[in-house]
Amino acid sequence: MFKFSSVSRILAWTLLFTIFVVTISPIGLRPHTVTTVNLDRGAAFAVVSMLFVLAYPDRWKRIALLLVTGAALFEVAQLISPTRHAHVEDALIKSLGVLIGVAAGYALSHFATLVRPPLASRSVSVRKD
Repeated sequence: MFKFSSVSRILAWTLLFTIFVVTISPIGLRPHTVTTVNLDRGAAFAVVSMLFVLAYPDRWKRIALLLVTGAALFEVAQLISPTRHAHVEDALIKSLGVLIGVAAGYALSHFATLVRPPLASRSVSVRKD
């Protein structure tokens, strides 16, 4: 049986690790995209926070707090790279992305529970041979 939360967990942790590596790597190794840098920052944190909320729907408040804190710490971690520098504005954009992603993940999770009834209330067909 397909477990959406399991896939969300794997994707969320993988994306968080990828964001961390890209954040602290030298500026020359930063991937180039067609969007603005601020949109990249916000969107990356929005997607990762949405995936975490979908993976752990009952922990959305804790996820929001930890990822906002993590966004600030990722920014501070740039101080270990000589070609990078931390900016409060960047941390705020990442944090805004977290809040947007948490809201989207919460809404999707809530919608999924409305559409799909709990396992206990579903009818089970029994074959009578």
